[in-house]
This record gives sequence, structure tokens and C-alpha cells, in this order.
Amino acid sequence: MPTRCAWCTDDPAYIAYHDSEWGVPVHDDRRLFEFLILEGAQAGLSWLTILQKREGYRRAFHGFDPAQVAAMSDGELEDLRGDRGIVRNRLKIQSARTNARAFLDLRERHGSFADYLWGYVDGQPVINHWPDISAVPTSTPLAERLSKDLRRAGMRFVGPTICYAYLQAVGVVMDHTTDCFRYAELTNTC
Repeated sequence: MPTRCAWCTDDPAYIAYHDSEWGVPVHDDRRLFEFLILEGAQAGLSWLTILQKREGYRRAFHGFDPAQVAAMSDGELEDLRGDRGIVRNRLKIQSARTNARAFLDLRERHGSFADYLWGYVDGQPVINHWPDISAVPTSTPLAERLSKDLRRAGMRFVGPTICYAYLQAVGVVMDHTTDCFRYAELTNTC
């Protein structure tokens, strides 16, 4: 069995996410929007909870099409409070539409959201060399800058800790620990 980052439990959903998605550079706007919504929904909860509800989120939020989410009515958002397939927190549900609108604005201004996001690192992932999970920070100056900019753009649930988790998830920051089998794989491709 390969060595994985210490945060990865033996849950099959976690293993699949760790082994195939986490830390892999994402340049597709829809996927970037998906992770933005999911990371915001995770605030105060376990990531496993969100992974288990991912399909529910895809269904509830139109396959993470930001234009469709931005156009959702108050009634549609309120109806989602009864949807057991997602986290039913009113503020988190409403933030999906708010964030979609800001996402579209940033995309319009920068050509794509990917161009905006990857511009923070000149298009190249930040590759860290953490020996173990205790060395991995919960935020960095990069995450703080992104958080401040996203809030200024009108987004919610984008504090520095959420932004750092987002940067890790979409591969802008590669934080697999050096003992993890994915560290070698990703550092050879980034």
C-alpha cells in the first residue's frame, strides 16, 4: 500500500480524491468554480462530509455552471434548504450564487478565472517540500492575498484558511508531504 499524506483516511472517497485530484493543477473554469463552492461549503465541517455530498452539489448547482448558479432565484436557493444532498446552511447556499456572480465578473475582467487565479503564481504551481503534516500551514501570505481580493470582488466563505485549502485542492499549491507517493509524481509533472 502506498504512503499517502497523513490527512487521508482509509475511506475510499478520500483515497480516490487524494490519489487523483488533490494537488493536481486545474485550469478549467467550471472545475475551479466547483472547488470554490465545495471549499466554502466545507467551512466548519470535514472534507469527507463534502466529498460524500459532492454529487448532491453537482445536481443542486447545475453541474457547477457558474452562469446558471448566478441566475438562481431566491426561491430556488431557499428550496435547497430541504435538500439532504448538500449542506443545508442558508448562508452557504446563498453564497453559491453570490460567489458565482463574482466569479463571472472576475472571468470577464481576466479572460478566464483560471487566468486570474494562476496569475498569482505566474502560471506555475508553488511546490512545497513539507516533511510531514505538522509542517503544512493552514494559511500563507498568498492565501491571505487571494482571500482579500475575492472578498473585495464580493465573494463570501473565502477566508484565508478556505483559500489555502482551495489553492491546495486545485494544485496552485502542491502540498503533498515528501513521504507521500503523490509528491514524487506531481513534482515530476509540475
